[in-house]
Amino acid sequence: MATIFTKIIKGEIPSYKVAEDDNFYAFLDINPMTKGHTLVVPKQETDYIFDLDDTTLAQMNIFAKKVAIAIKQAIPCQRVGMMVVGMEVPHAHIHLIPINKESDMILSNQRQKLEKAEFEAIAKNIRELI
Repeated sequence: MATIFTKIIKGEIPSYKVAEDDNFYAFLDINPMTKGHTLVVPKQETDYIFDLDDTTLAQMNIFAKKVAIAIKQAIPCQRVGMMVVGMEVPHAHIHLIPINKESDMILSNQRQKLEKAEFEAIAKNIRELI
């Protein structure tokens, strides 16, 4: 059965796409820790990130770096934090989170509530910088 991320990649579920290539897809988290919180996923459906072959894992990190650089330019922040948790969805993914302090990445923090227009504007701003 396809994961929610596979359905997003295939366009079966809408997303706020930030970047895409032949192997990876990046989109805004709809329950963001901070504005610009982005998920990077491989198009290959693999449950656990460390089950990816070395080449795919390396390429995923390079793709994530390009996205993170664009996020930092688009969203006022000191850094873009990177987190791999992997328990929420059985599909490998990286969280890229604009942060100003380490506590911005605490999973139990209250999530941001954004309107559709704000998500669209954020995604567009990041996408234009990639």
